[in-house]
Amino acid sequence: MAVKEELIKLFEKNRGRYLSGEEIAESLGCTRGAVWKAVTNLREEGYKISAVTKKGYRLDSADMLSAAGVEKYLSHSCGVSLTVYKETDSTNIRLRELAVQGAPEGTVVIAGMQTGGKGRLGRKFFSPSDTGLYMSILLRPEMTAADAVRITTAAAVAVAEAAEKISGRMTDIKWVNDVYTDGRKICGILTEASFSLENGGLDYAVCGIGINVYEPDGGFPEEIRDIAGAVLDAPAEDARNRLAALVLEGFMRYYRELSENSFLPGYRSRLLWRGEDINIIRGDDIVPAKLIDTDERCRLMVRYEDGREDTISSGEISIRKRSL
Repeated sequence: MAVKEELIKLFEKNRGRYLSGEEIAESLGCTRGAVWKAVTNLREEGYKISAVTKKGYRLDSADMLSAAGVEKYLSHSCGVSLTVYKETDSTNIRLRELAVQGAPEGTVVIAGMQTGGKGRLGRKFFSPSDTGLYMSILLRPEMTAADAVRITTAAAVAVAEAAEKISGRMTDIKWVNDVYTDGRKICGILTEASFSLENGGLDYAVCGIGINVYEPDGGFPEEIRDIAGAVLDAPAEDARNRLAALVLEGFMRYYRELSENSFLPGYRSRLLWRGEDINIIRGDDIVPAKLIDTDERCRLMVRYEDGREDTISSGEISIRKRSL
């Protein structure tokens, strides 16, 4: 492993403490020149590292994403392998490339910024620098395409639980893939899959999760300002690393129990607009209905105005609360 990555781990283990160049070099088995070069490279990547004569170096970044920063909060049983970028086009794209190359289940790509993030139905996903958490998880499940929605719904519960633990505020889940706090969207989830031509099942699935941890400087863009929110009102020490670990721990636990639907009670208890009037939107068609619940296969249960009841799969469908 490069000196730079080893140095991040050392800084993470000694947060708040100065480490001399000699101490670092001895610990990492390298020269003091290599230490200086690694510090310079990390600063160029955005890490805030102070240097004081006769004291050494110290990591000052209060909330800097790193693989070492996430890993220190993970249990050994979580079973994930992390790659963390300061910036990338899309964590889903990066992970799909790794999936094609044979990367194992549990491979995770995380970024602090995306230049090409996307959500459901081809929409762009706003992914600014240093205020969000964007990650994708590679899965190789034995399931049909119809059951893949359970990956998305399990991820929604994992995010909701993690956000509640970090913020102390309750969350809601808007079917099928959005997490809300105080009526504002804090997370979107996009699961993309590759199908096997031999058996019609999944070859692999990539579960992409985008979370607004803080509101960006200057606020959210005008087109989403009325609906977007954030997990936290202000930056907090190591919040994004902690949040990433909580989401991964929760999701991987639910994923291993996916056939048992252990996530379903948490999903149903947070289901937004349960018992309320909604509009079901299919392209240009808008159909009024009442939202009843979700069934065991995570389909939306609705009742139309004529009294008929139906179950709806996600697909190319959106729902909105009906205005009075």
